[in-house]
Amino acid sequence: MTTSALFETTITSLPLLARGKVRDIYAVDDDHLLIITTDRLSAFDVILPDPIPGKGILLTAVSNFWFNRFRDIIPNHLTGVDPSEVLKTDAERSQAAGRGIVVRRYQPLPVEAIARGYIIGSGWKDYQATGRVCGIELPAGLGQAQQLPQAIFTPSTKAATGSHDENIDFAEAERLLGAARATEVRDATLRIYCEAAEYARTRGIIIADTKFEFGLDDAGSLYLIDEVLTPDSSRFWPVEGYRVGISPPSYDKQFVRDYLETLDWNKTAPGPHLPPDIITRTAEKYAEAKRLLLGQ
Repeated sequence: MTTSALFETTITSLPLLARGKVRDIYAVDDDHLLIITTDRLSAFDVILPDPIPGKGILLTAVSNFWFNRFRDIIPNHLTGVDPSEVLKTDAERSQAAGRGIVVRRYQPLPVEAIARGYIIGSGWKDYQATGRVCGIELPAGLGQAQQLPQAIFTPSTKAATGSHDENIDFAEAERLLGAARATEVRDATLRIYCEAAEYARTRGIIIADTKFEFGLDDAGSLYLIDEVLTPDSSRFWPVEGYRVGISPPSYDKQFVRDYLETLDWNKTAPGPHLPPDIITRTAEKYAEAKRLLLGQ
C-alpha cells in the first residue's frame, strides 16, 4: 500500500464531468470516459476530509478482477485502453496510474441494485421495525448478521452527494425502470452476487451484501458499470470470527462507520477528521481484502 494519497485529481487536458463520492469522471470523447478512483472515503453519504492512502488503486484492481470474472455473464464498460493514451502530461498520467480506467459511456439507471445475503445495516433496522426489507417479508426470529434463506434484491434510489439513498420496493423499481428492465436488473444482480459470494467464501471472505450499478447503451442493452464488489460497495466479513448476533468484524468501511457512530456527529457534511490509527487500520483492512480475493 502506497504511503501517499490522492484526494482530488487535477486533470486539465480533459473536461471534468463530475466528482463523485470517490471517483472523478472526465470526458474523453462522446463515447468514452476516463474514471479515476481517488482515495476519498465516504460514510453515511458524506465525503470525509481524510483520504485512505492507496485505496483508489486497490479498489480499481478489485473491481477490474470482478469485471473480468463476470464478463461472460454480463458485458461491462471496460475498454482496455490505457489511461496514459488519453492524457497529455506525465503529471496527469501519474494521477491515473493504477487507478484510472477508460470506459464506454453508458446511460446509468436511476437505481442502485443491492443484493443482500445477510441481515445487517439498514436492512437489519428495517427488519426489526417491520419484519420486512424493501417490502420483502422475512422469516421471524432472525438475528443480527444472520444469513438469509436466499439472497434478496433490495434496490435503492440514487441520492446526490451529501444526501441519503432511500430503500425502495420492487414495485417502485418497476415504476422507475419498467417491469422487464427491473426484472433483468434483479436477476443479474442476484446471479453475480451469489456466484461472487460462493467464490469469496473459498477465499475466507463472506460477502454480506453489495451494490451494483448498471447502464444502457443506445440499443437498450444492459451493462455493468461503475465499481464491482469492492470494500467500498460491499460488506466483507472474515469467515473466521463470524457469528450471528453481532455486527461482525469487517474488511470494509464498516470499520470507519463503527468509529463514527461513537462520535457526536449528525451524519451531515462536513464530516469529522479520522485519527491516524483509524486511517492506518482501514487501509490495512482494504489491503487484506484484496490479498485474499485476488491471491496477491
